[in-house]
Amino acid sequence: MAVPKRYYITTPIYYVNDVPHIGHAYTTLACDVLARFMRLDGYDVRFLTGTDEHGQKVEKAAGAAGIAPQAFTDRVSQNFRDLAKVMNYSNDDFIRTTELRHTKACQAIWKALLDAGDIYLGSYAGWYAVRDEAFYAESELVEGKAPTGADVEWVEEPSYFFKLSAWQDRLLQFYERNPDFVAPRSRRNEVISFVKGGLQDLSVSRTTFKWGVPVPGAPAHIMYVWLDALTNYITSVGYPDTKNDLYSKFWPANLHMVGKDILRFHAVYWPAFLMAAGLEPPRRVFAHGWWTSEGQKISKSLGNAIMPADLVQTYGIDQVRYFLLREVPFGQDGDFSRAAMIRRMNTDLANDFGNLVQRVLTQVNRNCDSAVPEHGEYTAADLAMLKPAHELVDRMRAQFREQAFHLALDAMWEVVSLANRYVDAHAPWALRKTDPARMATVLHVLVEVIRHLGILAQPVTPDAAARVLDQLGLGPDERGFDRLGIAHALAPGRPMPKPAPVFPRYAGEGEAAKG
Repeated sequence: MAVPKRYYITTPIYYVNDVPHIGHAYTTLACDVLARFMRLDGYDVRFLTGTDEHGQKVEKAAGAAGIAPQAFTDRVSQNFRDLAKVMNYSNDDFIRTTELRHTKACQAIWKALLDAGDIYLGSYAGWYAVRDEAFYAESELVEGKAPTGADVEWVEEPSYFFKLSAWQDRLLQFYERNPDFVAPRSRRNEVISFVKGGLQDLSVSRTTFKWGVPVPGAPAHIMYVWLDALTNYITSVGYPDTKNDLYSKFWPANLHMVGKDILRFHAVYWPAFLMAAGLEPPRRVFAHGWWTSEGQKISKSLGNAIMPADLVQTYGIDQVRYFLLREVPFGQDGDFSRAAMIRRMNTDLANDFGNLVQRVLTQVNRNCDSAVPEHGEYTAADLAMLKPAHELVDRMRAQFREQAFHLALDAMWEVVSLANRYVDAHAPWALRKTDPARMATVLHVLVEVIRHLGILAQPVTPDAAARVLDQLGLGPDERGFDRLGIAHALAPGRPMPKPAPVFPRYAGEGEAAKG
């Protein structure tokens, strides 16, 4: 019996102390593209995002705004729901840590850790960064600040502790048995180095504020915001009921996508919490890099934050999605520049892909009675064009498996370039007069290449890809990866709608508008 194809992917849940910016958009976009790819590849997918709404930082921000914490989080959480619409995300669930289902899950995992003997009551005295919601050892401070640059304050209070030190060897064994658990490899090396450096028991409760999940049986204590936040990944699949269909189908998660700044929490604390509670860790944690803006670090003081809604309004949704995943090797830091954005739009999308679609389908419309052309026997050149198109899904599948989105798009654009060269070499507009049958075969080959490109572009540029596939006359059931390959080639004579431009050139900032 075949094992069901299922895939559970998560974003970090975003802290509700600010409005969504390019960093939030980037992480969720990567998850969205992977979720869409897996659905098209026949997987039952669960894609989770949401907001982290507890902690001292939120309590302070709400106080500064003069409103209650719940009202504050209701307002700011909505900004992240709105981002999903702006960026055309396809998440299946949106979780808030202020939901009752999440409180129940947090208190259940706390009880499991307590029953396992991995939580004990003590007292905490040390450095705490409210901005990071993290504790730091004296040795980690840099010029009196957290390694992130956040201010720290000395905290002394009763606290429950998680026996993280007891998990050092077991975590190292886990990393050795699961070499793909942390990616990219440079981040894996950082995690292993950190754990080998020695783990201290972790304070997992606070008594100096009240905005959080109460510790079961000790209501004066609030659960540490990271134990609370990380639990969201199992809340969404129904924990503590581990027998329900969602949990049975989707846990352990296939991938937690995070920014590099929160890797330690996901790759060290989280698997330790889970294993101590008798639960399986996720399969993989991928930590991507950060964005700068026009060569400068993004900061409030510089006022150079990049807002996703502004980008989409200026450049277009699919153009922004494509740029973010093509411009920078995924996993590395990258720089956003308007010049690079416009170059990708006009060169890759308009000149290369858009122009290919437009000129081929216009030729079909004019010279083949707006129908899929008949084809004769394929020449070696035709087969050399069709082969990389047919093989493209396997190449992209391998790159998506490693979250190498930029390489998958590189592979796709190799086929786009080959197709443009094929058009120029065979000049169907000239063949119309000299060899109409050969013209039809050339156009048939190109229609098939465009069909493959359109289907495979759907995860990254869903709206534009849909317009390409509409112009081929493909129905909803003809757009999955199961329809790729020569066996599902479009039948000659099948009607094709009148073509229209898919990726117009960007006409702003000195660029001349072109169709």
